[in-house]
Amino acid sequence: MDIELLRTFLEVHQARHFGRAAVNLSLSQSTVSARIRLLEDQIGAPLFTRDRNDIRLTSEGQSLVPFAENIVTSWHRARQEVLLGRNADQTLLLGATPNLWDVGVSRWLQTLYGARSNLLVTAESAAADVLLQQLLNDALDLIISFESPRLKKLEVRELETIPLLLVASRPGLSVEDALSDYVLVEWGSAFLNHHARTFSSAPPPRLRVSLGSVARDFLLACGGATYLAQPGIEAELAAGRLHLVAGAPLFKQRVFAGYASKSKKRELISATLALLPQSKSSSAV
Repeated sequence: MDIELLRTFLEVHQARHFGRAAVNLSLSQSTVSARIRLLEDQIGAPLFTRDRNDIRLTSEGQSLVPFAENIVTSWHRARQEVLLGRNADQTLLLGATPNLWDVGVSRWLQTLYGARSNLLVTAESAAADVLLQQLLNDALDLIISFESPRLKKLEVRELETIPLLLVASRPGLSVEDALSDYVLVEWGSAFLNHHARTFSSAPPPRLRVSLGSVARDFLLACGGATYLAQPGIEAELAAGRLHLVAGAPLFKQRVFAGYASKSKKRELISATLALLPQSKSSSAV
């Protein structure tokens, strides 16, 4: 069986949406749908019920989830052990949520590459709960997420706080005007909760996406307003392609790193995280 079929199945299960799963996997939605159909053909039963705005597991799909998780995790372990061999102590298995690649993780990897040329890095992108499960199953050494993984067996380090700014494709908009043509980015549960409380009477968003880069490109092409991370929009603001909405509330999204408290790579992880200029002292959780 193709491992990618199972990975796609698990991502659709986590996202409960074919489009969001496609974004998280960097695939087209048609490819995700084709993979699910192929897996259903191989299993011999439907795995999801497909309502317009809701994707749910069938009883057969629910039965498949634990087996799929075990198979994917075992494959990760096998691939790592075969590829790494004697260099395992100089290898970092990293996972980060999709939004973080655009606003810092990519630059951090570039810094890491220049500072530790002997380090082998395997990087994954997935939803926070998927990354956490892979970390608990030893398929990853380190995860970076907007969510703080509160488990006793993990060590959590707060890395930095990223400002989220309300920007629009047109200058001079009021907050009310911006929210009338609005794209909601799912920056994390803390942001979504704060956002819902702050704008409880606002109309529903025109579009809801999981990636800031998708919202930014949508604004540049079609217009509108959205909250975007400051590090990812400085060029657009300077060039006048995007504009700050005056008087809009400022949201701040904290970034966390998590790793196993008993990890054999604690020293390596600490050394690599130290390359982040705003990193804070670690604390056991």
